[in-house]
Amino acid sequence: MKEERKDLTPPYGHLARLLRPFPDFDPSFIKPVRQKAVELLDLKEGDRVLDVGCGPGGSFPYLVRAVGQSGQVVGVEISPEISINARTRIEKNRWRNVEVIEAAAQEVHLTGTFDGLLMFAAADVYASEEALENIFPHLNEKARVAAFGAKLSSSRLGRILNPLLRLLFNLSFSATPRPDYEPWRILAKRVENLDVEEYFLGLMFLTSGSVVTKRRH
Repeated sequence: MKEERKDLTPPYGHLARLLRPFPDFDPSFIKPVRQKAVELLDLKEGDRVLDVGCGPGGSFPYLVRAVGQSGQVVGVEISPEISINARTRIEKNRWRNVEVIEAAAQEVHLTGTFDGLLMFAAADVYASEEALENIFPHLNEKARVAAFGAKLSSSRLGRILNPLLRLLFNLSFSATPRPDYEPWRILAKRVENLDVEEYFLGLMFLTSGSVVTKRRH
């Protein structure tokens, strides 16, 4: 039985509408992490990159810069409300090589192959076996993968905020898995040499690696 989407009640739906006049808004503290996540994809001019759980397109500027005008950025976003913001950002910046597909990662229909996969603040993607099963066949051999998200903290100060993190996750989509201490476990099965770095008192993480090479018999 498939999970149904939750209606985008506050804060997500209302926040998306409030930010609609400001399509390029992105919290300043998160920008360096976005930039690093894109750098870890090791993209080149002309590459195709997939941004699953793209939200309002906060990572688009970095991805566009990385693949150049001859490359392509394809965003996937489950929320109709937030997809509007992502498309507004594309129109405002006149990006001709960026598109957004409104769909769940578990069901999205993709065409062609990609040289990189970004999952930024997309727990319903990187922690979902079904989502990765749908996406990974479209990644080229040795494609780079990067994921950023929230996790429960083991540090003394971070543990104080764990209950708040659980509450925020409860307000998200029903398909979003609850936070744990190693939310990259499922991703690790498909990615070689997975590197993990923690941020913000251990409440956030950035992980990256390369698609596992298929063995030839």
